[in-house]
This record gives sequence, C-alpha cells and structure tokens, in this order.
Amino acid sequence: MNEQFWLVVQYPMKSPKGNQRDCWLRDKVMEYLEITLGEANLGYVDGFDMGKCISDPNQYALNLFCVVTDEERSIALIKRILRESRLDYTRIKIATMPFGEEGTYTLKYAAKKGDNGFSL
Repeated sequence: MNEQFWLVVQYPMKSPKGNQRDCWLRDKVMEYLEITLGEANLGYVDGFDMGKCISDPNQYALNLFCVVTDEERSIALIKRILRESRLDYTRIKIATMPFGEEGTYTLKYAAKKGDNGFSL
C-alpha cells in the first residue's frame, strides 16, 4: 500500500503564540508521534504551525502535521498514544487529506461530541 495521507492533530490555543504549556505540549506530542509512527512503520512527523486559524482569525490553534501510509491505523494509534500519555487527548481534532493533492482536510476525529467543523 503506497498511498500516503497528510494527517493533522490540532489543539486549540488561547493566544497566537501560545503559552509555555502549549510549547511544551507541541514538543512532547511531536516526540511521541515521531517515535510511535516510526516504530509502527506508519509514517513520520513533518512539522507544525501555531497561530491564527485561517477560517476564523479570532481562533488560535497548534497544528501538528504528519505523513502517514495507513489512515485508519495511524488515527487509532495516535488517539491511543495521546490518551495513554495524558497529552490533552480531550482537546484534539484529527483530520486527513490525500498526500500530494491540493484540497481540504476531512475531520476524522473530534474529542468533543458534536464538534464537526475543521479548518487550519
């Protein structure tokens, strides 16, 4: 299976640059995802951005970008790792988009029930 996907894990923030906790969370989540995706041969972390959301400049987010080969297994693994590691699992959204295509991300998981909107 050579198909790849962009996968983004999104956390809400209260300010454009985030606070000390947001920066710590960014570093820890990136570290855990890099290790677990690599060990499972599912993909890698490609980077992050922090700041204003495109769809609503009054909202701020931390976005962690990954490239994965198996969408469903990667989502399940990421959810499990963030929950077990207590890395603010109750605040995340996970969305995917086919790799190499211009388009929009499709929300695959939101920790808050009824929250079905996603934008970078």
